[in-house]
Amino acid sequence: MPFVAFRAVKPSRDVVGVLSNDWYTLRMEKVAVVVDGTDPPVVRVRGLRMRYGATDVLRGIDLDVHAGELVTLLGPNGAGKSTTIEILEGFRERSAGEVTVLGADPARADERWRADVGMVLQSWRDHGKWRVRELLRHLGAHYARFGTPARPRPADADDLLALVGLADHADQRIATLSGGQRRRLDVAIGIVGRPRLLFLDEPTAGFDPEARRDFHDLVHRLTDLESTTVLLTTHDLAEAERLADRILILADGRIVADGSADQLARQAAGRTEVRWSRGGDRFVHSTEDAVAFLRELLASPGPEVAELEVRRASLEDTYMAMVRRHEDPAAPRTPEEVPA
Repeated sequence: MPFVAFRAVKPSRDVVGVLSNDWYTLRMEKVAVVVDGTDPPVVRVRGLRMRYGATDVLRGIDLDVHAGELVTLLGPNGAGKSTTIEILEGFRERSAGEVTVLGADPARADERWRADVGMVLQSWRDHGKWRVRELLRHLGAHYARFGTPARPRPADADDLLALVGLADHADQRIATLSGGQRRRLDVAIGIVGRPRLLFLDEPTAGFDPEARRDFHDLVHRLTDLESTTVLLTTHDLAEAERLADRILILADGRIVADGSADQLARQAAGRTEVRWSRGGDRFVHSTEDAVAFLRELLASPGPEVAELEVRRASLEDTYMAMVRRHEDPAAPRTPEEVPA
């Protein structure tokens, strides 16, 4: 039975995609991501372990990511996020476990496999003397021999520069770009080969709010129009909630939670907090069934209910509760159990 996850997308204007060298116009409202259990996952991990000396960094990770999914990896520093991503990218040998990415072991994959994988890393590899368009065309040329009729490669450099907001800087030397502009170029470099799988490591670091919104729209275009699978690491919880079909939380070398933002909130804190005022007095009540409680409250006799507020645990509440639970077993298990 296929699993269907809905991703709500509400950009402020029409979304224009150019990655297949054709122009598309799409007003995105709600996109269904269908995961068919009969298709092999793009990423499959079983029992992944990593040890540095006597220290276990990864302690038996199991993970599936399916085609077209946008999965976000969250976790505190030292939880194992970077190590996990480096193993999936083929940059680091694992200590134990099975890892398959796009049908191959990343540690032994060939050049054709690498052409199907795009990466936007945190660190900048400087090419300061190159001009922006020149570098993008140079790097894109590597992918030409791996193109197919269904997925021609590379993407057009000028189209990509327009897509990431660098069209006016195409002939500028990279050394003269601002930090945010260099980050936009990083994104263009990561997708110039039209990858089937894209790794994004803190991709919006240094972006202003408008650039971040444009980048979020771009990522949704990749998944919805290009069927690109995306694995994103970020410390920005709002970004994770806006972008992800699924959120994975790592703590102490293990995946401790896997689900949508709403699903994780229900796991971490099944109760909803209701606040209201009545007759000049203020009230707070915690309930597992907010709808039933509100129906009863509003139907009860007495002064009119005012200043009504219903609050379910946020992703930040959920994240903090789950990380605390696994790093300190004696800690409160839900946000409601944390003393005010």
